[in-house]
Amino acid sequence: MTGRLIYVVGASGVGKDTVLGALRNALDADDRIAIAHRYITRPATAGGENHIALGEHEFLTRLNAGCFALNWHSHGFHYGIGREIEVWLARGLSVLINGSRAYWPTVRARYPHAQRVDIIATADTIRARMRARGRETNDEITARLLRNSTLAGDTPDSALRICNDGRVEDAVATLLGWLREARSDAAQPT
Repeated sequence: MTGRLIYVVGASGVGKDTVLGALRNALDADDRIAIAHRYITRPATAGGENHIALGEHEFLTRLNAGCFALNWHSHGFHYGIGREIEVWLARGLSVLINGSRAYWPTVRARYPHAQRVDIIATADTIRARMRARGRETNDEITARLLRNSTLAGDTPDSALRICNDGRVEDAVATLLGWLREARSDAAQPT
């Protein structure tokens, strides 16, 4: 059995890290879902997701050694997804990745059966969350909101779209329900 690759995307500030963190706590062993950690050249103390912090030299060493299944550069940082996801997929797990919208075409080329999940929120919600986390200046927030408006819009290849303006529990319930429904559908005899 081969697992499913679920590529979760959304603008900075929509709450992807929060949704994926809460999803980790909602999973049962029977769900057969793994959420990949990202390797990032951002300090571990920066807040947000539970990532594996690497210095740029160490990241590039791993990249050159072929340790990443996927990698991209965004907002001044390198991001990588380890090759361990290929073992998880081969074992039939559904693997969720917190990804970059701009990198989606590369993901689809490398993993043609990958499914995209878009997490969205209003600009006011995003602005408030970014201010609260304190990682960006006002100018950086404005630039990110502008970038979001150019990458947002209709995404016909999105398998699921979740509005995360409300309670995180609602977004998690929507995502987990969709993941379990797809697993149930795949288990049905044809």
